Amino acid sequence: MTVSVKEIKNFLRVDHNEDDSLIRSYISAAEALCLDILRTEDRTILKTAKNAKIAVLYAIAYFYEHREEADYKALTISLRALLFGSRKEEF
Repeated sequence: MTVSVKEIKNFLRVDHNEDDSLIRSYISAAEALCLDILRTEDRTILKTAKNAKIAVLYAIAYFYEHREEADYKALTISLRALLFGSRKEEF
């Protein structure tokens, strides 16, 4: 994992444990989405690529805050902008 549950709960300002499993799911989903945008399966890039951690945090926060009315196209565009410099030309 790029971020810990404790770290993202602090970022989200969540101080209860009821959503821990949901947050873990969001961490996995956010990392997978960022890897897709980066066009790689190498998870280590999330620790080294410029803005990768910020992108993962942003995606998790977006998933958490917009559970019911998420605009995934807008999320993807934002993540592409954050990760563009580290994105591979093709798979």
